[in-house]
Amino acid sequence: MRYARVIIDISAEQVDRAFTYRIPEDLEDRIVPGVRVRVPFGNADRNRIGFVIDITDHVDFPEERIKPVASLLPKALNTGSELIELAAFMASEYGCTMNQALQTVLPVKKIIGKNRRRKDPVRRIEDLSGAEAVQDEALNPEQASVCASILRNSGRPVLLYGITGSGKTRVYIELIRHMQAAGKQTIVLIPEISLTYQTVRELTKHLGQRVAVMHSRLSQGEKYEQYRKAADGEIDVMVGPRSALFTPFTKLGLIVIDEEHERTYQSDTSPRYDTRTVAAQRAAMTGACLVLGSATPSLESYTKALNGEYDLQVMKSRAHPGALLPSIHITDMRREMERGNRSIFSGMLQDMISDRLERKEQVMLFLNRRGYAGFVSCRSCGTVIKCPHCDVSMTAHNNWYIDPYTGERRAALLSCHYCGHTQPMPSSCPQCGSPYIAPFGTGTQKLEQAARKMFPAAKILRMDADSTTAKGSYEQILSSFQKGEADILIGTQMIVKGHDFPKVTLVGIVAADLSLNTSEYDASERTFQLITQAAGRSGRGSRAGDVVIQSYDPSHYAVGLAAQQDYERFYEREMSFRRLLHYPPDIYMMQVRIRSEDEGMTAEAAELAAEICVREFGPAGAILIGPCNESVYKINDNYRKILYIKHSSHDIIKKIRGTLEEALSARFGGRKVWTAFDIR
Repeated sequence: MRYARVIIDISAEQVDRAFTYRIPEDLEDRIVPGVRVRVPFGNADRNRIGFVIDITDHVDFPEERIKPVASLLPKALNTGSELIELAAFMASEYGCTMNQALQTVLPVKKIIGKNRRRKDPVRRIEDLSGAEAVQDEALNPEQASVCASILRNSGRPVLLYGITGSGKTRVYIELIRHMQAAGKQTIVLIPEISLTYQTVRELTKHLGQRVAVMHSRLSQGEKYEQYRKAADGEIDVMVGPRSALFTPFTKLGLIVIDEEHERTYQSDTSPRYDTRTVAAQRAAMTGACLVLGSATPSLESYTKALNGEYDLQVMKSRAHPGALLPSIHITDMRREMERGNRSIFSGMLQDMISDRLERKEQVMLFLNRRGYAGFVSCRSCGTVIKCPHCDVSMTAHNNWYIDPYTGERRAALLSCHYCGHTQPMPSSCPQCGSPYIAPFGTGTQKLEQAARKMFPAAKILRMDADSTTAKGSYEQILSSFQKGEADILIGTQMIVKGHDFPKVTLVGIVAADLSLNTSEYDASERTFQLITQAAGRSGRGSRAGDVVIQSYDPSHYAVGLAAQQDYERFYEREMSFRRLLHYPPDIYMMQVRIRSEDEGMTAEAAELAAEICVREFGPAGAILIGPCNESVYKINDNYRKILYIKHSSHDIIKKIRGTLEEALSARFGGRKVWTAFDIR
């Protein structure tokens, strides 16, 4: 007799364990780890859907107590035991239920009815781009050396640090070819859907038709077709954001994580997994090679490379013959205001845009909107109001009042999202006394309007969250710009990651330091990465490129070193800051988020978590910050608190998480207090 161990498809923690069911004789050959089944569950023996995680011949209790599997879900995709094992790793590593982990690794669970109007997303990209297949082209010496080293790699993850335009994609393609020749498959992860067009276009040009794509904009039917092709061995390459990591390949040989530094690789829903960590686990399980590529590696990955945990490969030359890094110019927007320029565009940027339009070359205007909401700065001297305790920017909240003396509408309160410190909104700059101090913010629509007014003859495209809501909009916009049907492309960070437009010879970075003034400890790192990535879009072809960086704080090292494209010096400078203040990757930090519809219960739970941490783990070296209110304290009638816990040991941090989960569950049980843990 054979038995199936089944996880019931219920998110409740109290049923987060495997239940044993007898496999009927007529299903013995069809029930394997990874399939979904219907099984009787509960007092009424009502059928529930579950996931088979294991098959066994032995049980430790009487067989007459074991109920049979009711049925196998018709035409269900078989995930296989490998992804079941990966889900178990995620449940242990990230403190989620096994069911939540299974829901993550099984994004497509069943067949979807056919739709004759459905079009393959890869074919759609090929039709839009009009790109034809190309003959094999030789790697340059630097690329060839890196590729050979990766293929000789002994099994460690590889960090491919290559400057913008150095040809990292060309290296990926060569590695994929080696995998194809060996009969193995590849997963290529990208940080955002907007990169699908560029990545798939390049891969199909060089690798042909055995490429598929997976992302959230596809219909359920399209997702099923892509996964079916992978499961049936009809494709060799799957491209997509982090969920593509769970493609059911049976002969996985290579995982590529492009732009590995991007925060989108960190899931913000349970399980709150780091894609890089889970990818490393899957690679270790299957013997696959893991390559993490970036022009601006995350401090975590670069630290691992320096420590020998990752193998480091470096490319420092642009791939296109004769192509050089662009000339970079920093304009001080404070001086522009002194000269009477109230425009979004500095005088230099205006002149350069006019020049490119006359020369029939293309321009990209990047608005760094990270940090859009809230930080307060002086328009005269550039001073940003910071927390006196945490050295991060204070945030203006929407609790306004009318100044009785001036009649102006002002923000009443500034707060720090790390320690909870609050202070009144100043009426003038504490540094220079200027009255021109206010929350800073602009938007892509405003930038587009200004550009159309200043350059009425130019053809302008805008790419942001609002302009890409329709299906296929990413591809349409990027294809149009690639073909030269527009002169200027305006957008947020989605336009500056990995795109290759040879006719772009000018990139304008508007308000480059917006992200510098968020209330995050890694604000400088994110700013450096965004400026460097944006600058890298210029001059990638045979024509020389320029970059104009508009800043209110041009002396900041993140801005200056990004202008110099000097990652190594930035790393040393930023790491000295992290070591001094004990921030990752110098130390592990766990965010504990607590929410409830009952404000008092939220506060009680947060104080309990803090008390336990100090009492039980303070002597072991745990550092506690908080609890304090979340940046947005109330959402959907839920009150939210946050704590930060630091320790040098990952194992201790995980132990703290387990202890807090158990204590909060015991105290509040089913009284609707929710917790989330995010370890960095």
